[in-house]
Amino acid sequence: MSMCYIVILIFFGVLFLVAELVLLPGFSVGAVLSLVCYGSAIYMAFRDYDPLTGSIVVGAVLLLSLVATVVSLRAKTWQRFSLRQEIDSSSMSSPESELKVGDRGVTLSRLAPMGKVDFGGRTYEAKSLDSFVDPRKEVEVIGFENFNVIVKTID
Repeated sequence: MSMCYIVILIFFGVLFLVAELVLLPGFSVGAVLSLVCYGSAIYMAFRDYDPLTGSIVVGAVLLLSLVATVVSLRAKTWQRFSLRQEIDSSSMSSPESELKVGDRGVTLSRLAPMGKVDFGGRTYEAKSLDSFVDPRKEVEVIGFENFNVIVKTID
């Protein structure tokens, strides 16, 4: 019956080691529990059996720990569990797809130098080349930067 306990302790030691490597990085509860399980199994092997059996258990613990570490840290092992779905959408559409250089609109707020601009009933975040542009002034698109429209005032 004692050998059954030793095998169970080694199994749980490997399980806690894998949990430490994959789920709980750093030295934490998984590492401590793994060491406790390994130490208990080795102690029971030396206490209840001869030194040869104890040495075999030490070798098995080291070999299983090495195998579990290598298998846990391989990229191919966890690719089966990872998501493969790609996200190809964005939170908002790019103004470049809806506007073009030369389009005209009206400022909704003061551009100092950033603010809101209306182009054909759609509101966009805009950046002014001029230092400040007051609300309700007509502006023209001259470029795009990230999700912002770059505008200049029309004189």
